[in-house]
Amino acid sequence: MKIEGAVAVVTGAGSGIGRSIATALAAAGASVVAGDINAEAAAETAAGFGGVGVGADASSVDGIAELLDAAREAYGPVDIYVANAGITGAPGLGDDEAAWDRIIDINLRAHIRAAKAVVPEWVERGTGHFVTVASAAGLLTQLGAAGYSVTKHAAVGFAEWLTITYGDQGIGVSCVCPMGVDTPLLRDMSDSPDAGMRVAANAVTHAGNVVGPDDVATLVVQAIGQGSADGSFLVLPHPEVLEMYRHKGADYDRWIAGMRRYQRTLG
Repeated sequence: MKIEGAVAVVTGAGSGIGRSIATALAAAGASVVAGDINAEAAAETAAGFGGVGVGADASSVDGIAELLDAAREAYGPVDIYVANAGITGAPGLGDDEAAWDRIIDINLRAHIRAAKAVVPEWVERGTGHFVTVASAAGLLTQLGAAGYSVTKHAAVGFAEWLTITYGDQGIGVSCVCPMGVDTPLLRDMSDSPDAGMRVAANAVTHAGNVVGPDDVATLVVQAIGQGSADGSFLVLPHPEVLEMYRHKGADYDRWIAGMRRYQRTLG
């Protein structure tokens, strides 16, 4: 994928990783629509590079259509879609069915709905790149928050399916799986009044260095430029995640026992 001259949509671009990816894509020569549920934050991000900011719910079919229509009207057909918007959800098992529906919608169905909207057009054109911003939790697990762990696993699985299914038709897919990133989401977890959510945050911050969102964005832009056919499916801002993942696969029971011990030390 040639980024210069491409048209990109980035969801959850009002802050954190989304804002950094949108800014980095614009710096690389793309025309970028910054989407966020917070219209003011989306506009602020877009103003930083002269793009278009759209307040839209990236988890809904109508919201995705609004983002794509804004991009087509301003710049033309969309070449890159970055499904970045995400939430932590409730701690533990969660007591509210509606909260489970919400995190599944935002962290998973948003990706499915977006892919359904852009991939058929990309197949016809023979090019396009889909970026799933998941988490190391999608390869490992997330202590303290079942909804987050489950939906990030599912997001990784969907991205994997996309690249297997459409990789031979010119469609690139990258799956971003960081551990700790200095974003409002992580800070909210760390400052949460809920002890379980603080354990979830500590599990992330104690497992490795907390990197900046700009570091993640740099790797994402590199991955898009390379194309997933060249080995850039997994984007790992924390390279040690791959080794952890290998240990998990090598001896699942031992890994689970180790995670239980880790949880006890954090608790």
